[in-house]
Amino acid sequence: MHPVNRLLSIVGLRIARERPAAVPAEFLQRYEEGYQRTQSNRRGFDVFRHFIYEAGEHPSSHVDFQCAFAAEAIASRSPASILDVGSYRHFILGLLGRRGVTTLDVRSREPATANETVLTSDAKSIRAATGQFDLIVSLCALEHFGLGRYGDEFDPDGDTKALAEMTRVLQPGGALVFSTTITRARPSIGFNAHRIYDYAMISDMRGDLRLEREAFFSHSRGRATTLQDVTTEAGAWDVYCGCWVKKKSDNIPPAR
Repeated sequence: MHPVNRLLSIVGLRIARERPAAVPAEFLQRYEEGYQRTQSNRRGFDVFRHFIYEAGEHPSSHVDFQCAFAAEAIASRSPASILDVGSYRHFILGLLGRRGVTTLDVRSREPATANETVLTSDAKSIRAATGQFDLIVSLCALEHFGLGRYGDEFDPDGDTKALAEMTRVLQPGGALVFSTTITRARPSIGFNAHRIYDYAMISDMRGDLRLEREAFFSHSRGRATTLQDVTTEAGAWDVYCGCWVKKKSDNIPPAR
């Protein structure tokens, strides 16, 4: 990792190696003409310069990729009950528009809508019945559990304990849809931000769950990729998305 990036990673920042694309002269000319015309607007706006260039191809982010993966998995199953464990808040707000969702958070908060049930609990000890949920979604969360970043208790095995709890409260035949970090370099921990797993670690954590689908996203390419093209840069990470299914044969009593 670049020394500057190593320093900035302490506060969760990172500098891209690639320089931003040069702004075309035609765009700059249109900007200047538009600025001059806007200054003489008749609607009473004050005008100041705040230049932004975002023309060209629409950017594709790892967040978009993870949310799309989860949305497709949820749509293919139409679950009656969903537990979310630490996913992107805006993704959950979208789910709440059509579905009832139980959200788990170690930090207390109020429900956003009538469709949300907030469960204040540590992911390592979920206050829910065994086999209670048809589907569990957890985006960009597993790698943080137990590192204390969100005020949770420090536990070096917090991620595996949380995964075991999610499996417990998942109904047989139900799906765990999640995303996390992945690398082809040595696995590492950027303390206390996140763990960075390799594929073998992720596979081991699956245990008895059946792999239904998986996908990978490359930051350097800005798109979906294959496992073979996942980053090998020490301290860097790409994204793993998985849909793992709990065996129907498990002898789990129904939720109470």
